[in-house]
Amino acid sequence: MSDHYLMPSLGAGMTDGTVIEWYVEPGQSVRKGDVVGLVDTDKGAIEMEIWEDAEIAEILADPGTKVPVGEPLLALGAGEAEVREPEGGAEVAEPEAEPEPEPALDPEAPGSEPPARVPSTPAARARAAEMGLSLGDIQGTGPEGAVTLPDVERAAESKPATPPRESTAPKATPVARRAADALGVDLAGIKGTGPRGAITREDVERVSGAKTPEPTRDGEDEAEEPDRHAAMRRAIAAAMAQSKREIPHYYLAHTLSLERALRWLERTNRDRAPTERILQAAIYLKSVSVALSDFPELNGFWEDDAFRPAEAVHPGLAISLRGGGLVAPAIHDVTEESLDRITTAVRDVVQRARAGRLRASEVTDATITVTSLGDRGVETVFGVIYPPQVAIVGMGAPMERPWAEGGMVGAHRTLRLTLSADHRASDGHRGSLFLERVAELLQTPEDL
Repeated sequence: MSDHYLMPSLGAGMTDGTVIEWYVEPGQSVRKGDVVGLVDTDKGAIEMEIWEDAEIAEILADPGTKVPVGEPLLALGAGEAEVREPEGGAEVAEPEAEPEPEPALDPEAPGSEPPARVPSTPAARARAAEMGLSLGDIQGTGPEGAVTLPDVERAAESKPATPPRESTAPKATPVARRAADALGVDLAGIKGTGPRGAITREDVERVSGAKTPEPTRDGEDEAEEPDRHAAMRRAIAAAMAQSKREIPHYYLAHTLSLERALRWLERTNRDRAPTERILQAAIYLKSVSVALSDFPELNGFWEDDAFRPAEAVHPGLAISLRGGGLVAPAIHDVTEESLDRITTAVRDVVQRARAGRLRASEVTDATITVTSLGDRGVETVFGVIYPPQVAIVGMGAPMERPWAEGGMVGAHRTLRLTLSADHRASDGHRGSLFLERVAELLQTPEDL
């Protein structure tokens, strides 16, 4: 594994980010997917996720530090090793770290000889504490009889665990603790909203009704407030200029009747509470994602003068932000999800995008973009491809117009479906077949 966690590039045009807050401390173990900190970028405040199991060895960029893309933010140590099954079937535990002795305390023998110590690995000690188990009661199978994580797991299965002891100290980020000291706030009465319930600086400020002084950012005057809207517009302009300059776009459009799909949606949502109704955007995202299984050349990235197909379909949903600006966070693994679950994911990501709380994976993982200006009354939208993606699908507003079907003419709500694609990765023939497939899927949302 790498020994540093680097400032990731969160899209074309991004050159750096400013650390707002860390949710971890040196010596803390983290797992893949854990949110470890918050970084301010042109796209807003982005929650940074760890990409592999590790231990935080050192924080290299303090809050307030502006860090260029590719520069280290954290120094990482080795994480917990895996337990592997050899071909012979016997279980072999690779120790996570050099075993350290663990004291077996005897409260009735104060002042006597030092208590016996139980050799154990860090992961074993942490798990035993979580399960309320005594290491002295566990038979170790590691080097020199050290207790390992599998030993603890076996003991937990054979003996009912007592409730784990809870720390009396509230869980809070280092910045939150400093803010509480500065504002005279007692952390014990605060409900944390950070990862795993940790108290963040925002939680402290919400309770106190005051704000702590922002750390001075490198190269910025404390009295100057950065214009986030202007910065975002510059980042968007840079990305779109790069796209139009470097990507040979081709454009296609297809008009279809959305009447059947909208009637199904209205029937399905009729008896549901507003918060449980399926969104039209969920149908769009699922139709595009399913269609892409037959058109992989539209789902991926153009990098190093070659097309790299994506391993999964993670459509990015274009979201307009309050006060201006645009982001397109990924909705992960849409192909495998139901319309209800996609709706939940869409509502969640829209809310967090407009609150400036997206995660790094959501900003970087999109494999194609879907944009809709239907609520703005726009009939047709031809998007600009967001590099390094190779396609963007546009959905206009459903428009009622005369529509001939089966020899009969009636009023139908129709949709103008568009595709902007990279001619280096695909061609108009394949693009037109893709749009036709999306149109077919939109006719039968009950089968999605």
